[in-house]
Amino acid sequence: MVGARLSRGGLVGVAAVGVGLLLILAGDSLATWPTAALPPDLPQAERDRLCQVTERVSVTARSNGEAFRVRRDVFEYLLDHPEFATHVIRALEIGRYRIWREPDGLWLDDGAGALVQFHVVYAASGSRVFFLEGRYQPAVLPAIYGRVVVILEYLIEPAAGGKSLITPAMASFVRIDNALLDALTRLFTAVVAPRATKVTKRVVVDIARTARTIDDDPVRVDAALRARPDVPPRELAEFGRLLARR
Repeated sequence: MVGARLSRGGLVGVAAVGVGLLLILAGDSLATWPTAALPPDLPQAERDRLCQVTERVSVTARSNGEAFRVRRDVFEYLLDHPEFATHVIRALEIGRYRIWREPDGLWLDDGAGALVQFHVVYAASGSRVFFLEGRYQPAVLPAIYGRVVVILEYLIEPAAGGKSLITPAMASFVRIDNALLDALTRLFTAVVAPRATKVTKRVVVDIARTARTIDDDPVRVDAALRARPDVPPRELAEFGRLLARR
């Protein structure tokens, strides 16, 4: 996959894919809208980089997820270890998404035309900010290059059985970097927006199944992961200890 990398940054018409892979959604309560504001304590250099997207945006989207009950420590472990999270999804044969690490950072391939470099630029209680850059290759159009900023916010409330009720919401900002005529820009934008929505919904369904399986049958999850030789051993050991704390 390294040979397929991009010579310039960009996003994909799948702004929400990166974060969608990390959200574990299940339940029945609607989330509130995210504030869609960059955190006030974000380092200035990082803020400047992200503002190049949020202040010159081509497409914006906000989505609210349904609340779900899960162990907070399991949720946040997967959230903060996206490479490992996709190993869980693939081991359970729920999805084919893949995140892997190279010397220059994390890369994401959704198996449907998106290839992006994936950055976690901010992490705090109830909040994450992600930056993606890469390309999306539609079937009948030239590759769409761009950058994406995704702001994830989630409320955490205590629930029965040692679990938490987590209510997530997300805002995405997509900047298309292709040098295009106005008409083609509108066409690319029309492709990107529904693509992001469609992929996000599919990922949400897959991740919801993953969350239920982890919660209902941690032994099966641990066995499925141990059967995969490519799972990072350090994260596998950490996750095994986490699942044992029931």
